[in-house]
Amino acid sequence: MPQEFPIRYIEPVFRPPSEAQSLILPLTNGCSWNKCTYCEMYTAPQKKFALRDESEVLASIAQCAELMGGSAVPRFFLGDGDAMVLSTRRLVTLLAAIQTHFPGVRRISSYCLPRNLRHKTVSELQELRAAGLSLVYVGAESGDDEVLQRVHKGETFDSTRDALDKLRDAGITRSVMLLNGLGGRVLSRQHAQNSARLANLTQPEYLATLVVSFPLGDQRFRDAFPEWEPLDLPELFAEMQWFLEALELKRTVFRSDHASNWLVLKGVLGAEKERLLQQVRAAITQPQAAKLRPSWQRGL
Repeated sequence: MPQEFPIRYIEPVFRPPSEAQSLILPLTNGCSWNKCTYCEMYTAPQKKFALRDESEVLASIAQCAELMGGSAVPRFFLGDGDAMVLSTRRLVTLLAAIQTHFPGVRRISSYCLPRNLRHKTVSELQELRAAGLSLVYVGAESGDDEVLQRVHKGETFDSTRDALDKLRDAGITRSVMLLNGLGGRVLSRQHAQNSARLANLTQPEYLATLVVSFPLGDQRFRDAFPEWEPLDLPELFAEMQWFLEALELKRTVFRSDHASNWLVLKGVLGAEKERLLQQVRAAITQPQAAKLRPSWQRGL
């Protein structure tokens, strides 16, 4: 009889595209905030927020090592939506267990809500870095306070900046995500420009843009933001142009290649800023010649 896999997953399970080869280890179920009107990831009833019992996680780590071998897993991703909500003590305990049972692990990463770092000091984050947490994904979504308020993000420009600065000071690599089109037509320009201002002041190691999408429908979003109108393709590209033009990054790996994006952009900013801008401007002026992702390939 085949052995049952020792990690208890509650579907659906999410992870960043770059964590496709990672072992996903849930430390929580769902998201502790879960009020963002654009997000559908943890709205299913079974995804109600809860902490995973520490003894269960420790047992899963040990049993996975026994089943797979301690050198077989080079990467771990700590799920669900915000493992960083856990206390520093508990996180250090779990990170130490991963390091003990999987001595070959090279990277441990997690999603991170800025609000989860309000009560964590740089010293605590340095402790987490020393214990093995090397990368976090921060869904900033926007640097514009009005957009953040309209979509019930529960964050501000300042709270996101503070979290990103703490992570930088602790030596934890930051991958920041922004949502193209989140402000709709009415707030498009300020969304682009203030998002660029956030990136300029924090200089993240990685920066990614996705296009706001509603696979399950947009009624909840529109109820909170009734004047929102979706951007058409030229408007999406114009917003991206404003964003790129305002960026003053020194060495940030930039990706706009998520499945939600129509126009795939990849480069290092600022070295390749002008090349990326040329791609965006070409998509605006010569859309028929632009290499856009077909509709059937887009999704979440």
